[in-house]
Amino acid sequence: MQIWRKLLLPFSWLYGAVVFIRNLCYDWQVFDSKKYDLPVICVGNLSVGGTGKTPMTEYIARLLADSYKTAILSRGYKRATKGFILADENATVGSLGDEPFQYHCKLPNVTVAVDENRRNGIEQLKTAYGVEVILLDDGFQHRKVQPSFNVLLTMYGDLYIDDLLLPAGNLRDTKSQAKRADVIVVTKCPPDLSLEQMASIEGRLNLSCEDSLYFSTIEYHPHIIGHKETKPLSALNAMSFTLVTGIAKPTPLLDYLKGQGLNFTHLEYPDHHNFSAKEIAELKRHELILTTEKDFTRLSGHLNQLYYLPIGVRILHKENQFNEVLLQAAAT
Repeated sequence: MQIWRKLLLPFSWLYGAVVFIRNLCYDWQVFDSKKYDLPVICVGNLSVGGTGKTPMTEYIARLLADSYKTAILSRGYKRATKGFILADENATVGSLGDEPFQYHCKLPNVTVAVDENRRNGIEQLKTAYGVEVILLDDGFQHRKVQPSFNVLLTMYGDLYIDDLLLPAGNLRDTKSQAKRADVIVVTKCPPDLSLEQMASIEGRLNLSCEDSLYFSTIEYHPHIIGHKETKPLSALNAMSFTLVTGIAKPTPLLDYLKGQGLNFTHLEYPDHHNFSAKEIAELKRHELILTTEKDFTRLSGHLNQLYYLPIGVRILHKENQFNEVLLQAAAT
């Protein structure tokens, strides 16, 4: 943690008191939390971002869509619209937000919708579109809805157990709320993470049920994808390029590209960054730009020399068990 953030600890205590009271009001049913008669699976985290929620949501959506009419419901962060919007052939980044638009483009057999009122969004998907299971994207803190199943993500090397509440740390909810999770997934793990290392993390998280903990790693695609062509990532070995990221924690991507021996300059922007006309004009001066899939959705209409590196998720050690748990959650 940056040393200056420790000076903000008194504000974290105040924030924590407010969050604690809010959660208590939901636990004691002072505030209403609505259940639904169809499976609502929440994928979320305790921190402000960077846990790999988007690729995990895609993974679960693909898994469920083979057996159920599946929908993803997001609030559509930083979109230019309001209310319930169903993704269709006219959808744009502006109408949906970057992550929902990415889901829409990649998952043609999954219904994608956005609504800042999650209750209304669920009702719309249930009654008007007949979906059988809803993935609630980033809804762990949205307690007006009571999911039937909670998937909580925490990043390897940055576990929630080691973090502090905002603004001194990056937690937006108290650590004790992890008890609401049905499964916890430690994301962005090294692909060769040993069973001993897994056991050590399990001991630190102090979970009541060892079968509720899983580990995942990021798998990078061997090719980069542009507007008109796809080329091997290894094609970048002979050139220098610019990496542009607007995600919460780009370190794993940086480490991977450096591990491939690539020579690049990194331009880092805030998560969900809306690029200004001036910034886009500056980026146009770069010969080749590599970016994330999420950033590609925002930049692709402005830059011709743009490529992205697709990523996926692989569950380590207990993949079949994890898949079966999620399929069972969708069946109840």
